[in-house]
Parts: sequence; C-alpha cells; structure tokens
Amino acid sequence: MASIEWIATVLGLACVALAARRSVWTFPAGIASVALLGMVVFQARLYSDALLQAFFVAANIYGWRNWSRSNAATGTVRVTRMDASERLRWTAVTLAASLGWAAFVHRFTDASYPLWDALIAGTSVAAQLLMARRRIEHWWLWIAVDLASVPLYLAKGLHLFAALYLLYLALSVWGLIDWRRAERGSARGVATA
Repeated sequence: MASIEWIATVLGLACVALAARRSVWTFPAGIASVALLGMVVFQARLYSDALLQAFFVAANIYGWRNWSRSNAATGTVRVTRMDASERLRWTAVTLAASLGWAAFVHRFTDASYPLWDALIAGTSVAAQLLMARRRIEHWWLWIAVDLASVPLYLAKGLHLFAALYLLYLALSVWGLIDWRRAERGSARGVATA
C-alpha cells in the first residue's frame, strides 16, 4: 500500500502544479490522486476521509468539464473573481457546514481535534469547488488549508504529511501569483479590445 500512497502523493503534487499553470490536465491528475488516496484511507477504515475523496473525484470531473469549456471558448482557462456578496455567502456556508460537521464528529466519534479537522475539511471542499469554477479566491483557501494542516499533522506526529503540506503551501502561493498575473493579462486584453 505504501507504493500507492507515494503514487497518490506525486499525482497530488502534479495536480496542484498543473492547477497553478491553469492546465486542464490538473483534473485527470487530481482524479487519479484522490481515487488512489481514497482506496488507501478506505482500507485504513477512515470512512469520512474516503467519502471526502469520493467528493473530490466528482468535483474534479465537474472542474474538468468547466475548464474544458472555458479553454474551448477562449483558448485559455480564464481566471474569474467573486464579488463581495459571493465571498460573504461562501464564507458563511463554509463556516456553518464546518461547524456543523465538527459538532457531529465531536458528538459521535472519538476524533482528535474535531473543530480544527472539520474547518480544514470544510475549507478544502469550498476551495475545490471554487477551483472548478475558476475563481482566483480558491488559492487563498488552499493557502489557509495548508497553513492549518502543517501544525495539525505535526501535533499528530505525521511529519511526512506536514512536509507534504509545506510543499502544497509553496505550490499554492505560486498558483496565486500565476493566476493574478493571468487575471491582469486578461484585464489588459479586455481594456485594449
């Protein structure tokens, strides 16, 4: 099983790097990564995590379709931005869902750090959906997830996962910078047209 974990990890890193470059190929890499990771966590009887990986498969399929349409229509994956009311709605729903999940997990399982874990999971779901919609704000959410995950994994003694999330953090910062550059280039193209 260790080789499957390594393959899933490498594919996960490739997925984030491809997303930073706005490559549609991020989604096949993501699907393969989360499908393999789902198998690993299911065999480890981490059923909530396995369910989350199944969600990520579906979200990656949705994103692949959405990005492919953008690419076909404009020749590139266009970066979009949320308005203030959309940000507020996403924040409220993500926070409410995360707190609800944390309360459920705290009440019915022996989870450690249920609030911390639930906030990371809820924010990850929101980030994945916003990435599929090509919203630049998804990078801020991934950065928050990565920053929160490193100390959580260190607290649990999962040093390799902590190191992996430091790599994800670096890739997320790179992605945000690259997407901002693409957004500015797109805005200049619209202004000169």
